[in-house]
Amino acid sequence: MPTASFRAESRAGSPPGDDLEEDEFVWDMVEELQAHGINAQDIAKLKALSSIPHRKEGICTVSGVRMTSRRNLLKIKGMSEAKVDKIKEASQKILGSSFQTGIQVSDKRKRVLQISSASKSVDNMLGGGFMSQSISEVYGEFRTGKTQLAHTLSVVAQLPPEMGGASGKVTYIDTEGTFRPDRIRAIADRFGVDPEQTLENITYARAYNSEHQARRAYL
Repeated sequence: MPTASFRAESRAGSPPGDDLEEDEFVWDMVEELQAHGINAQDIAKLKALSSIPHRKEGICTVSGVRMTSRRNLLKIKGMSEAKVDKIKEASQKILGSSFQTGIQVSDKRKRVLQISSASKSVDNMLGGGFMSQSISEVYGEFRTGKTQLAHTLSVVAQLPPEMGGASGKVTYIDTEGTFRPDRIRAIADRFGVDPEQTLENITYARAYNSEHQARRAYL
């Protein structure tokens, strides 16, 4: 079933020079494990399509290694317990600890913005809109409005917070070749903003498979 994923990221309200929080999703490519003693052959095994039973894609990021259980890593052909332990240890070195105090979490939550879907009923269902600093997934059959929602969010995210936006710019990674600039122009007109400047604030890239998509997000 087709899906659309939205990564809502805004720096509005962040202190100058503030870096990514520890638990924000960071796209460290799995090749970075090589700098921590993991050989290229084992990295290739991690990335191989269907390397793990019942999965349709390989592991392309260090975060993906962290999210995959030791048990499932051992199902990869050629992976011994010693290799898996070494890979897990290397991923921990790259990503570091994810522990925070309750105060740190509270401070971070104050910086979360709610980006409107431009639909009151959808916003109410989401508790106010799509939250920044998070990843949201929308799924459904063809012609149910997923692409239209992606186009709408590409415009709304650029609006100021008082209009339901995040005063941000947008990266649109297209897996189906359905991005249409004319749709963006029409939505921008609806919100009374300059269509050409709105398009200028959108960075577009095509992705052809899950590995390519992960690389696009990383770059």
